[in-house]
Parts: sequence; structure tokens; C-alpha cells
Amino acid sequence: QDTSPWSRCQAKHRPQSYIAEPFGRRAQAVETNKTLHEMKTRFLLFGETNQGCQIRINHPDTLQECGFNSSLPLVMIIHGWSVDGILENWIWQMVAALKSQPTQPVNVGLVDWITLAHDHYTIAVRNTRLVGKEVAALLRWLEESVQFSRSHVHLIGYSLGAHVSGFAGSSIGGTHKIGRITGLDAAGPLFEGSSPSNRLSPDDANFVDAIHTFTREHMGLSVGIKQPIGHYDFYPNGGSFQPGCHFLELYRHIAQHGFNAITQTIKCSHERSVHLFIDSLLHAGTQSMAYLCGDMNSFSQGLCLSCKKGRCNTLGYHVRQEPRSKSKRLFLVTRAQSPFKVYHYQFKIQFINQTETPIQTTFTMSLLGTKEKMQKIPITLGKGIASNKTYSFLITLDVDIGELIMIKFKWENSAVWANVWNTVQTIIPWSTGPRHSGLVLKTIRVKAGETQQRSPNRINLGRLNCSLLFCTELFSHDSLAHWSSAASEL
Repeated sequence: QDTSPWSRCQAKHRPQSYIAEPFGRRAQAVETNKTLHEMKTRFLLFGETNQGCQIRINHPDTLQECGFNSSLPLVMIIHGWSVDGILENWIWQMVAALKSQPTQPVNVGLVDWITLAHDHYTIAVRNTRLVGKEVAALLRWLEESVQFSRSHVHLIGYSLGAHVSGFAGSSIGGTHKIGRITGLDAAGPLFEGSSPSNRLSPDDANFVDAIHTFTREHMGLSVGIKQPIGHYDFYPNGGSFQPGCHFLELYRHIAQHGFNAITQTIKCSHERSVHLFIDSLLHAGTQSMAYLCGDMNSFSQGLCLSCKKGRCNTLGYHVRQEPRSKSKRLFLVTRAQSPFKVYHYQFKIQFINQTETPIQTTFTMSLLGTKEKMQKIPITLGKGIASNKTYSFLITLDVDIGELIMIKFKWENSAVWANVWNTVQTIIPWSTGPRHSGLVLKTIRVKAGETQQRSPNRINLGRLNCSLLFCTELFSHDSLAHWSSAASEL
């Protein structure tokens, strides 16, 4: 049996199994008889032994006992609403991830307001303001007792905890603000559409970032808040629902969690915000990039992969902190599991259709890069190929293929496309192309979101044997032969 301090701390503060925060219903407000003493928030600090140690306001000896280092930043985790009154497992995962940063050591703390969070939802909402004031009182005391600046504080709040963070920032007083607040799928019910003073907002800290992962509405309510609430608001996969969390997974969840299966299915997207943030700590070398865009539909068309003038940013702990006068909405695609990062590519293909009606088709595209290759990516161009039109779409890859060397197209057979373009291989750009049934593939342009590299605008076809490759002067004849050989395997 594991008797380490870390295991004892886990056993003390969390269960072996747990239930999510199921929103979507409004509990009727009831009066409580709890005294202020019973409702008081606990502040835990995790030192070198990973044992949660309680810091008490106006007891400076607890700072020394708990190993608080005033020369390091303070990161405080704030949980959300609780159904069963026990802290959830993700908290300990985030504590461990924060403490695993060797180049950026920090004090790691937890705001344990479980006695206030374990109540009817409407009462828990009311309590968020009280807890926020208690957090603000702690930070003011740290300034007074050990001259610890509030600008070195980072509050990470999940669900209702995000709004607790906001209330801490708005009630702390003085001329200076808390350094940073991160809202992880901030709670939606009773907060959506409310004024900035009644929820987390950009005014609550020097920098506020928010991750929205479960904003799908049901009966006018969504688990996570949909509106922008920070300087940068990230909407992974559009923010409404997350890959791997579909109700098709319900049967698997029933086998794992029994009657709690529906709760687990709902929890999946809501808590994904937490795991995306943890993932940014565990995979610091491969950060997920997000891009400024009007909506997910435009992003899916590959229209929003620019990083000019701050139009992109990294999601999670290592976000570039640039306070803005207006909230920026950023979008990205992620995988269904950690590591969540994908690589975004914008493709623009121009066709000339010499027929009178749009041509319906589906094709697959294989990509060869300097590091990896990806085969048979299915592409469907919506309403068909019309005359002299450029089509833009987004492709995401789970692996880094390096610099793109070759594209291979394979047109799928259909009633229209029978005996038309069995296999087509092309370069970027292609000023002229083979003509079949009145259709010409004219040009292809590619942009890599993560590197911002574009395909060449013009290629001197007579200079090298480049019938299959996106050639640059860096390639020798020997390397071209190597890539041509690799291309034959696609």
C-alpha cells in the first residue's frame, strides 16, 4: 500500500471515483443555516512534499510552515460546483503538472470552497461572490505581511471557480490588479448575458484568458458560458462540444460508470477545458495554436490561419499575454485525447469548370512532408465545383509532417466521375492542367498555420525535374529522386 505524503493527500481530499458538475437545470434557492465559520474557505499550499498545507489569514507562521516562497509567483486553482461534496481528480493532476515545470517554479495553491460549492446550484452561484472576497482578502494579507505583489498571482478557475476568480479580482481594491486569471469553461447558467460586474470579465486582472469547451445550448442554457469573457477567448472545436465526448460514447460510459454514465458524458466536454490546460503544461514543446476568426464555420473553411498583428496565440498556460481593449475570439481543432495538438493547413484550390452545371465530387488527398506522410485524407467540396472558382478548406493532421513536398489526389468514382481522373498528381501552382469533361484544375495553394509557411507562388518547371514536387532551390537532384521514390508509396 502506497503511504507517501502525496497518496495520503489524495486520500484525504478526493474520492477514488467522482461525479462531474451536471449543469442544465436550475435548482430552487433555499435558505441555509450555515454559519460563516462553517462556510469558511480553506487555502491549501502544496510544498515539496506534495502534502496540502493550510494557510490561514493573519497567521504568518502558516506561511513558513507551508513553505510559501514570496520570491516565486503564486498559482491558485479554484474548483467549481460539487454534487458529492468531494474534490475532483483533475485538481491533483493540475497540481502535479504545475509543480513539474523545472524552468518556471511557482507556489501552487488550492482554494477549497467545497462546503460552499456542495449545495443547490443557485446557492452555489450566490456563494461565488463570498468566496471571491475571501480570496481577495488572502491576497491583500500576503501583500501586507510579506510584501507579495498581487501582480504575481495567477488564478485558474474551473466552471463556477472561474467566476470566483473574477469576483476576487473585482473586489480586491487598490490601484493594481491581479496578474492573470484563466477561466476554464466558466459556468453559463445565471451568468450568460450578465453584466461584467456579475461574472468573470477582462477588467478583473491584468490579463484574462478563457477556454470554452461546452457551450451547446439546451432549453436556452449551456453548461459553459458562450460569450467572450477575457482578453483572449479560445473555442476549441468551436467550443460547443468536444471530440470523443459524443453521446455515441454513452454505452462505453455505462460500462465504466453505471448510472453515472450520462453525467460522465456531459462532464466530458465541460472538463475538457481543464485537460487542455494541463496538456499545455505537460507538452510545453508542442503548444496548441489558435487563430482569430469570426466563427467556427469560417475557420473550417481555412479562412483564418493568419498570425499577423496578434491574430494567433497559444492555448493554455504559456499563452502570450497581450491585454486588449476588445475580447478576441480564437478557434482551433484538437484531438480527442492528450496530446491534443493538431497541425492546421489551409488549402486553396482553383478549378475551371467549362460545363454549365456544378460537378459533384469527392476526392482523397495524400501529403508527403520532409518528416512524415499522411495518406488518403477525404475531401468533399460542399455544393460541387462551379465555374472558375477558388475553394478554401482546412485540413488538420495529428502529426508534424514537416515541410510539404508533394500532394497526391485520387478522385473517387461516382455517377458523374466514372472514368474521369482516376489518379491526378499535381504541383503548386499548376498554371495549366489536364482537361477532363470540361474541368481544369488550375492552381493549388497551401499555408501551414503553425509555421505560417506558404507554398511557392511560382515554380520554374524547366529548371529541375519537378513533375510531382513542390521544389525549392534547396533540393539536389539526389534528394528529388528520394522524394519521388517516397511519393510512389502514397
